[in-house]
Amino acid sequence: MAQLLIQPADMATAVAVSRRIPEFIDPPGLAEYKRRLLQMPHLILVAYSDDKPVGFNVGYERDGEFYAWLGGVQPSYRRRNIALKLAQTQEDWARQQRYKTVTFKTRNAHTNMLLFALRREFHIVGFKEKGDILTNRILLRKVL
Repeated sequence: MAQLLIQPADMATAVAVSRRIPEFIDPPGLAEYKRRLLQMPHLILVAYSDDKPVGFNVGYERDGEFYAWLGGVQPSYRRRNIALKLAQTQEDWARQQRYKTVTFKTRNAHTNMLLFALRREFHIVGFKEKGDILTNRILLRKVL
């Protein structure tokens, strides 16, 4: 059984892992990470399976809330509760930092992410049309 370790990481590692997530068509690069994170409280987590980075989760403070910006797990490592462990670690950190909520957006096409969020007590709090029904955004929030 592979050993899983979740720990804080740097932006470059998160960028590298994000490029191995097929749902991300054009994942943000280092410049976008710096633009969003450098002046804000933030957390970058990476999940390692036997020392290989296989998943990540990035969030930062936005409008007084903790915003879970980007995350994913490589397809061959899914169904092992890695996303769940990343989310739990992120939420524990957000609680310790005294955030009251975690918010994130997903696309209508990402049904598994939407179901994951609903099972984890997130509630739909907004919706934004983007032209194509599959790219419409769904805003979700969880009270910590």
